[in-house]
Amino acid sequence: MPDARREDPLARLRTVLSDLGPVVVGFSGGADSAFLAWMAADVLGAELAPCTTAVSPSLAAGELAGCRSLAEAWGLAWSTVATDELDRVAYVANGPDRCAHCKASLLDALGPQAEALGGTVVLGVNLDDLGDHRPGQAAAAAAGARFPLVEAGFTKAMVRRASRELGLATWDKPAGACLASRIPYGVAVTVGALGSVQRAEAALRALGLRQLRVRHHGDVARVEVDPAELEQAFRLRAEVAGAVRAAGYAYVALDLDGFRSGSLNEVLA
Repeated sequence: MPDARREDPLARLRTVLSDLGPVVVGFSGGADSAFLAWMAADVLGAELAPCTTAVSPSLAAGELAGCRSLAEAWGLAWSTVATDELDRVAYVANGPDRCAHCKASLLDALGPQAEALGGTVVLGVNLDDLGDHRPGQAAAAAAGARFPLVEAGFTKAMVRRASRELGLATWDKPAGACLASRIPYGVAVTVGALGSVQRAEAALRALGLRQLRVRHHGDVARVEVDPAELEQAFRLRAEVAGAVRAAGYAYVALDLDGFRSGSLNEVLA
């Protein structure tokens, strides 16, 4: 019997997916979920590994278009489903457990698809995700979701490396997260705030900035960009300020610490 510790990571993942059988992939279009969707379709066949994108005001329009494009290019069995997180009082209240209510909404939407298929909902969680404040993972697992990338031992870097080796266009896609993650805990999640964040981030990407977040602090936007892009952002400060103000903010601040995934979780440390 081969030593599982020495087994190729892709081989481990293929085994995990094969053992799971039919799956419904929660497909956000990010590097992790895209890699999982491609692998699941490759192992099980597209019809036994459909991927579904949850659509709500917390999903940027550009991300939805990206999911559609990838699904078409890769021949995935793709669909969308509306989720109701903004109808959930606890989600809108935006406590530290907000993600748990979001994932509960997601699993409520994907669960019936998986049941009809006789399969399991799978999400693109990797080992690195386990170290941050992620109450949504516990909620998803409690609802029956599985995390094949974790089970196969994939870190974020391994996902990107494998994606590149497979020729997947998402291998270097900047890290993403739902728009609600830009709103500090305790500040209500509203369609208006989500829209301002979406417009501001889209405008900044149009200026050539790639890895970024616009953190919503009322009428102040705190802009995080990759440290390697700070000089570029400062050089374009007039354009950056104008673009963010046009999205609805009165004041624009450039965070000198740069982009950090989950920076609003720092208050919980």
